Amino acid sequence: MYGSSHLIEDPVTAEATVGNEQQGRVLVAEVRSIEGIDVDGVTGWFAANIPGAVPPLSFELIAGGHSNLTFRVADGGSHAWVLRRPPLGQVLATAHDMGREHRVISALGPTDVPVAPTFGLCTDESVNGAPFYVMGFVEGRVIRDISAARELSLEQRRAAGESIIDVLSAIHAVDVDAVGLGDLGRREGYIERQLRRWYGQFQKSKTRELPAVDATYEHLLGHIPAQGPATIVHGDYRLDNCLLDEDGCIAAVLDWEICTLGDPLADVGLLQVYWAEPDQAASALVPAPTALEGFPTRKDLLERYAEASGRDLSDIDYYVAFGMWKLACIIEGVYARYVGGAMGSGSSQTQSDMFGAQVAILAEAAREAALRIG
Repeated sequence: MYGSSHLIEDPVTAEATVGNEQQGRVLVAEVRSIEGIDVDGVTGWFAANIPGAVPPLSFELIAGGHSNLTFRVADGGSHAWVLRRPPLGQVLATAHDMGREHRVISALGPTDVPVAPTFGLCTDESVNGAPFYVMGFVEGRVIRDISAARELSLEQRRAAGESIIDVLSAIHAVDVDAVGLGDLGRREGYIERQLRRWYGQFQKSKTRELPAVDATYEHLLGHIPAQGPATIVHGDYRLDNCLLDEDGCIAAVLDWEICTLGDPLADVGLLQVYWAEPDQAASALVPAPTALEGFPTRKDLLERYAEASGRDLSDIDYYVAFGMWKLACIIEGVYARYVGGAMGSGSSQTQSDMFGAQVAILAEAAREAALRIG
């Protein structure tokens, strides 16, 4: 997520993303032992709840998921879907709510926000050991790293940057009451609640003492900007949580698991954290795809958002510092799941060490950024 030196590749809730034909997947087809999938139970549920599903089903675990697990599901005909479920093992109670994510995507379907269509939600844990939901498989590409970004033309890179802001503005313009999401969360005191929530999650999942996280929490808590009207807040809005179409525009926004109502500038600040520029040595994604020629600059993104939304961005530095700090808290949870073995047998010690180091680096970057705002 945001730019300091030495940040490590692929942090966070980088959820497995649907429709990514360019990205490697672990193929798991027509077997009876798949981590995260009870083949018989899920097949039976599909037969009863998804019209047109033709068994047998095959499953692909989409590579890159460090929080909720995401599978491509194909049937014996020509149909494909995406199944999302919580991670294995250690799970924080509020961080992996399948019903909430399903509800948000379903509500946004009729709006200007591009999302995958939803097909069903299963809350009966006897089916698959945990709740899950099913959505449509959307064709597109995910730009997670430099190699993927190099496959885009200059025009596609520009379009991706402009589209990501236009879609973010559309998200923040949704009438939450009109789409039935008015009770998704409290509308007042968003930043204070977020600070307390993520600090609480950090306390529950931390594996060691990190004084920079504690100090930054206190500083941010004491310097909260005045909050404007609440909107939908995605909570992890970034380029690789979106699918791009052939023109480089966003075909679908993914990973709504921590979406709520609150201050829209939190999304803007976090996007700035992820969006590296050509003269930067590193960002939260290393090597960062947006550092290539053709992508708009951070300033370009802010100007386009300000024009589209009409919002005052004079306090954006606070939201950037908050974004760095929040990511440190989230990644510590990812690291704890690796340490606890919850990411499955395919995870490695190297991946675990990378996430552990990234938490410390992000926490220090957040502390330094927070001190600059007051």
